[in-house]
This record gives sequence, C-alpha cells and structure tokens, in this order.
Amino acid sequence: MKTNNRGKNKAKEILEEIGFDEITELSNEDLIRGFGIIYIFEQLDNADGKIIRGKKRTIIKVNSSIPYPERIRFVLAHELGHFFLHDKLELHNDNANTLNWFNVENQAKRGIQEFEANDFASELLMPERIFREFIYGKYFSPNLIKELSVRFKTSLTSIIYRLITLDVYPLFVVFINNGVVKYWRKSSDLKCWVKDITKLPPPQDSVATEYISENYDFIYKEEEKAQKISRSTWFKLGDYQEDSDFMEYCIPNRQYKTIISIIWEA
Repeated sequence: MKTNNRGKNKAKEILEEIGFDEITELSNEDLIRGFGIIYIFEQLDNADGKIIRGKKRTIIKVNSSIPYPERIRFVLAHELGHFFLHDKLELHNDNANTLNWFNVENQAKRGIQEFEANDFASELLMPERIFREFIYGKYFSPNLIKELSVRFKTSLTSIIYRLITLDVYPLFVVFINNGVVKYWRKSSDLKCWVKDITKLPPPQDSVATEYISENYDFIYKEEEKAQKISRSTWFKLGDYQEDSDFMEYCIPNRQYKTIISIIWEA
C-alpha cells in the first residue's frame, strides 16, 4: 500500500494552529469541542468510531464499550484525522480492522484514507520531538511500552508502531491473525535476515506460537513478559554466523485472535 505524509503534516499544522506542543493534558471532550465538533460517547454496534458530517456541524461518536481509555483516545484522534483530511466522507464507520496499524490488508481495501487518519492520530497524540525526548537514554522493554502508553494516553498498538516507524530501537515487529503472519516490519538498525514468514504460521519455537497454543491467554506476566529465544527462531543465520540470544514479547488479543510480537537482541 502506498503511503504519504499528509496525516503527519496535517497534525503538525493543527498543533501549531491551536498553540500546543502536545494535547496530552486535554480531555477528550475539550479536545474535540475546540474544533466545533459534537462528541457523543455511547455504545455502538459493529463500530469503534464513527464520523457523521452534516451541512453545518460534524458529529464524532466513540464506542463506550471500549474497555481501555487509551484505545478510546486513539479512536477519537483517528476520527479527527478523517475530519481534517477527508471532507468527502459524510458517514464513515471504523472498527478493529481499519484502526489497526498492522492490519494492512484490510486497510488497503478501504484506501489510503485509513493510513492517513492513523498517521494523523499518531502525530497528534505523540508529537515526534516530544516522543523522542521522552525515550532518550532509556532501554527498550515491555515496561517502556506501557510507560509510553500512560505518558501519551494512547494505545499499546499505536506506541509500538510509533517506535518501529521512527527507528528509535532496533526492533522486529510481527502481526499475526488467526495463526498466520500477516505483516512484519524491521527497523533499519536491526542487522538480521528475515525468514520467509508472510502468510505462514509463526515459528514453532517462537513465543507467539505458545500464545496461540494457550488460546491467546496472557501466559507471561510482569518480568516474564519478555522471553529469551534464539536469533534463528525468526531470522536466517549466515554461513559462518553463530546463533545468539534474542528476546520476544507478545501482546495477544483473544477477541480478534491476533498477536503483536516484538523481537529484539538480548
């Protein structure tokens, strides 16, 4: 799928217009009302977010059944992206498929507008300069992902994608749906050769396979979230290259049967 910088650039423009370096301390209600939009937080059927554009006013709805405030925040920012970028959208629903950064197949079906709305939300909620300043000098770990989620009040998934796209740490991220690898992305600083894994089950000796075997239950907690694996689990070894230790951390979702797996060198 082709990408562009329209979403990111528009978010920077909006932040400059309202005179904020970041909008972290603004409530959802204050954020959206500042743009003259009607905000409705209610239960929605088969949708996480919805934008309804009228002749005089626009309504944005977010599903009150979403259990995590960080997820709610990202959905709201995504809908704002549609508001500022896609004025021809008069009625539009978003769900787990369109909002998931890593579900590129479903995003592609809806066109580049979903990428642009996600990219807008990412820059609006996690301005690059402030994001980089916050993580400067910190080591990567599962706890850092949670710390970033709390700091910027956005979803774990959006944090992971922000880290991988900004090339902050040498990471390898894999998105698995229904037991099959749908998407992967590697930081340029991670010097590894990726195996042919697209449209295949994750490796048998991967942590992701353990989660699938346990029906996506959270089998590792606290300090055990990151499990030691071998380089050869996910990567090809060179002719004279010895195996070495890597770490793998998974975020499973039983409802959607998905796993986001993050791999890095130990």
